[in-house]
Amino acid sequence: MAEKKRTGVTMKELTPVYPGEPTAPAGTPNIVLIVFDDTGFADFGCYGSEIRTPNIDRLAAGGLRFTNFHTTSLCSPTRAALLTGRNHHAVGMGSLANYDYGFDGYRGKVTKDAAMLPEILRPMGFNSYAIGKWHLTPMHHIGPAGPFDLWPTQRGFDRYYGFMDGAMNQWDPFLTEDNHHVAKPDREGYHLTDDLVEHASDWVSSQKSLEPEKPFFMYLAFGAGHSPHHVTKERIAEYLPVFEKGWDAVRDERIARQKAMGLIPQDTVLPPRNPGVPAWDELSEDEKYVYVRYQAAFAAMITHTDEAIGRVISTLERIGQFENTVFIVMSDNGASQEGGPSGTMNQGRYFERVDMSLGETRAIIDEIGETQWFNNYPLGWAMAGNTPCKFYKQNTHGGGVRDPFVMHWPKGIDASQRGTLRHQFHHCSDVAPTLLELLGQSMPDTINGVKQMPMHGTSMAYAIKNPGEPTRKKVQHFEMIGHRGIVADGWKAVTRHKFRTELTDDVWELYDLNNDFSEAHDLAAQHPDKLDELIELWWEEAA
Repeated sequence: MAEKKRTGVTMKELTPVYPGEPTAPAGTPNIVLIVFDDTGFADFGCYGSEIRTPNIDRLAAGGLRFTNFHTTSLCSPTRAALLTGRNHHAVGMGSLANYDYGFDGYRGKVTKDAAMLPEILRPMGFNSYAIGKWHLTPMHHIGPAGPFDLWPTQRGFDRYYGFMDGAMNQWDPFLTEDNHHVAKPDREGYHLTDDLVEHASDWVSSQKSLEPEKPFFMYLAFGAGHSPHHVTKERIAEYLPVFEKGWDAVRDERIARQKAMGLIPQDTVLPPRNPGVPAWDELSEDEKYVYVRYQAAFAAMITHTDEAIGRVISTLERIGQFENTVFIVMSDNGASQEGGPSGTMNQGRYFERVDMSLGETRAIIDEIGETQWFNNYPLGWAMAGNTPCKFYKQNTHGGGVRDPFVMHWPKGIDASQRGTLRHQFHHCSDVAPTLLELLGQSMPDTINGVKQMPMHGTSMAYAIKNPGEPTRKKVQHFEMIGHRGIVADGWKAVTRHKFRTELTDDVWELYDLNNDFSEAHDLAAQHPDKLDELIELWWEEAA
């Protein structure tokens, strides 16, 4: 064969070369990563809830449920760790993306040496779509003048449709498509969740109609169950009788179902009510009336979102892609404490500490779910959402960091294992390396010309194949707004930090997670040496 000539004066003298485009191996699965917001360990039906989630339950019945999956306890940090496979402080997302706090671990933006999954998957032949909540770009960067380098389409996603901030009005959202802001569709009965799913279905259907062998990665991040809990009055009314029994009874029923499902050990103890949460029976009739409606709105929003997931499933079935799609459904943190002891109809007023009185709320509570209100439920319902764990979103106790995680992949999960549980300890930073291993790929040293920091996560693929294999992830540290924790070889040291106090004033607790799922028995006094060892390890890991 004649040697190809690459240089010359004219094209006639040269041999053309066509490098082609990245192509995934035949049979490469699609990936759908669905993230709920502020949804507790016990808020899906398949995790013990009375809230109806038949489509998520279907995925669980045909796949796997993880009982020991952890997040960072806050939205932006979890999403940063999830999409990069690194610890959130290491990539600049120590807290919310809204602000740059002036320190490298708290820049409010993900560093370029921590490539996101779509940036990694693009050279492997994937198209990638981000739909829904982003919250990974500082607020002063999301205007029409940019800069745009931290927007989804500059972090590897081919298309984006959703909202850039942390929360959004579901009836009248401020929307972004690709790299510009757009008006919401002008149609009766519009709801953001339905709009997001329409875009998801349209985009993957269009791609597969033209290139059926090309895989896609869809990151679908719903507003549910973050406030505001916006759904129709009819949907809310369906749940009013369900929650009239109150949060104490709901909590008792959820832990009983969790034990019956095998999600938690039979000897798991339900901790006492969190501080500031009254017994339901001690409430006035007006308080009960108001609080039931707060929870009914939340539950209705979860069910509405589950129905939307059902439409995504139907789309994939229609185009013949469901069997070879890795489905993951998870939450970014535990149920939210940001409604306060009494709930709120206006989240902004709550944060400003000028919330409504009970009488004022009682007068307008039947308007809950409407566009003019930014409602969130009381602490008691968040406590029930995190059953059997204690505390909430933001905290590094189980209620903040232990979350539901469902995986479904018919072509990759053996039929004998479908519907089973996995109890190995894992963290949201483990998802990216897991997906790469399932694809038979490894993390490149360089992405877009930038040398990459190693992934910190541990692949969960071993647990998918072998339910009884011991946990490979030995250590994971946590820190959020001063709350700290560390898990090492089944032991957990954790502290709940009080605002505007010194870290040295924090009181550390010690739990044996192998025998105390709900962190109900503090062993700090019995094992002071173990506690000191873990505190020292926390400082080493967090450094």
